[in-house]
Amino acid sequence: MDFQNQNVIVKLIWAGLLVAVCVALFTARWSLAFVALVTFALTLFPTFFVERFQIKLPQSFIVLIVSFVFATIFLGEAFDFYERYWWWDITMHGASAIGFGLIGFLFVFMLFEGDRYRAPPVALSFIAFCIAVTIGAAWEIFEFSMDQIFGLNMQKSGLLDTMGDLIVDMIGAAIGAIAGFFFLKRWRFIGLAYMIRDFVRTNRHFYAKNDDD
Repeated sequence: MDFQNQNVIVKLIWAGLLVAVCVALFTARWSLAFVALVTFALTLFPTFFVERFQIKLPQSFIVLIVSFVFATIFLGEAFDFYERYWWWDITMHGASAIGFGLIGFLFVFMLFEGDRYRAPPVALSFIAFCIAVTIGAAWEIFEFSMDQIFGLNMQKSGLLDTMGDLIVDMIGAAIGAIAGFFFLKRWRFIGLAYMIRDFVRTNRHFYAKNDDD
């Protein structure tokens, strides 16, 4: 990973996490130090992971991934944003669903080698939507299992929490899938469609038949 050429937002988040680790260790706040260190490690993991598969992440993807991990784990857990702000959990679920929708589209589009003329926009977007919703449903099953087996309280209010999360997941998945549809239709006024274009351009070896220049 090229640390020097990272976006300023990413650098600020990394610096803040490292400062939080040092301060927490100095003041003997071990739980905060642990959460900050885990968050920092997780912000690095996606980039190292994808590089093993010769995938290159555009700057826009790295910024969003790092910001999401920071908001979900560090702010959500260490500073208890999930309890302090009722909308925090909804926002995080929606953001992750949008991300999974984009990933689903990019994966299916990869199977067509980037040939937009053979890739039916509606079908690809629908498959991307299904992938994102499936991941969201799997997470809800995981939460239910943890609550039942280990007596945790991941589902919070039970059925209402689960259904609310699934509804948000479906909305986010639809947004990510629609962005893929706009990309195939060359409707570039949507920001997420620009992100898809950046990823495809950065990973030409997976999308050899794409003519988007």
